Amino acid sequence: MISAALLVPGTCAQQATPQKDPPPTIRQRQKRQQKGIGEGVASGQLTPAETKRLEQKEAQLNREIRRDRRDGGGLTKKERAKIQQKQDRLSKEIYKEKHGQQTAPPKE
Repeated sequence: MISAALLVPGTCAQQATPQKDPPPTIRQRQKRQQKGIGEGVASGQLTPAETKRLEQKEAQLNREIRRDRRDGGGLTKKERAKIQQKQDRLSKEIYKEKHGQQTAPPKE
């Protein structure tokens, strides 16, 4: 007997294709980056100086995002791409600092 799926072209291909999650939004990435910094502080992977520097960079980027949103009633594609590029760099820097050789002294 022939299966019903074989009679309908494309049925199997549609079911077998994995669904990709949409890329994270700017706000989702902000939250994830802040969580990464917090985890680095809690685990001692980030020194106070590293934490301060990362927090300052993150605050600067957040100000830029707010300014861009306010200036034009939203973000243009060009602004969004620029912000995503800066978020990529900051994410890499957070990872690099967390996995570097320096560690914060244990909290007593």
